[in-house]
Amino acid sequence: MKLATFNINGIKARIEALPAWLAAAQPDVVCLQEIKSVDEGFPREIFEAMGYRVETHGQKSFNGVAILSKLPLEDVTRGLPGDETDEQARWIEATVLGRRAIRVCGLYLPNGNPVPGPKYDYKLAWMSRMEARAKVLLAQEEPTVFCGDYNVIPQDADAAKPELWTTDALALPQSRAAYRRLLALGLTDAFRARDASPGQYTFWDYQAGAWERNNGIRIDHLLLSPQAADLLRDCQIDKQVRAGDKPSDHVPIWINLDA
Repeated sequence: MKLATFNINGIKARIEALPAWLAAAQPDVVCLQEIKSVDEGFPREIFEAMGYRVETHGQKSFNGVAILSKLPLEDVTRGLPGDETDEQARWIEATVLGRRAIRVCGLYLPNGNPVPGPKYDYKLAWMSRMEARAKVLLAQEEPTVFCGDYNVIPQDADAAKPELWTTDALALPQSRAAYRRLLALGLTDAFRARDASPGQYTFWDYQAGAWERNNGIRIDHLLLSPQAADLLRDCQIDKQVRAGDKPSDHVPIWINLDA
């Protein structure tokens, strides 16, 4: 099973680039972030024609997540538990029915800037809710993947210029500590399990020639439960997508699971 995560930064803006990547990469399952569309506005027909089932959790103009799957999906749920007042569309779950059933959680973690302020408070509270949800799912001892845009730079090695991020919500000690608490639950960072080298990024800003200078950061992650980690065969970043026509500022990252 080839499972990918991709922050597309607007489905309308990526209406040609996303299908082109899907056709080339042929993932079985894709979790999308920042679709920036309400559910009824998502162009599902394009992806259904490519053989994908489409499940969305949309929001007008902002946020929004989706799952595209060539395999059957069941038990689709939307929204991160723990705060009934939270109206931001940042979490979607489903069980993918391959040879092995895999629980997939697609997430778009809050950015948190500016710091300090309510947006950073929301980020940390959201991460605490995610930790609580992860504990529930891990207790079920089934293969589970938490994938998406985490808006966290785990270590200095995950940024081309870490000194530029020291006061940013993506790299503050509290953000990194919250991310480490997820790992401490027993989750595996799929990419680092396969590649420990520096200079591996998933995001390059549109400004200041970041792509051309390879001034990137690694903030898109796939964290695996122990049962999913046992199935891991590969993990790669499709960096070349950033050089395409009208690209997102993120690129896809994917895993192959023996599932």
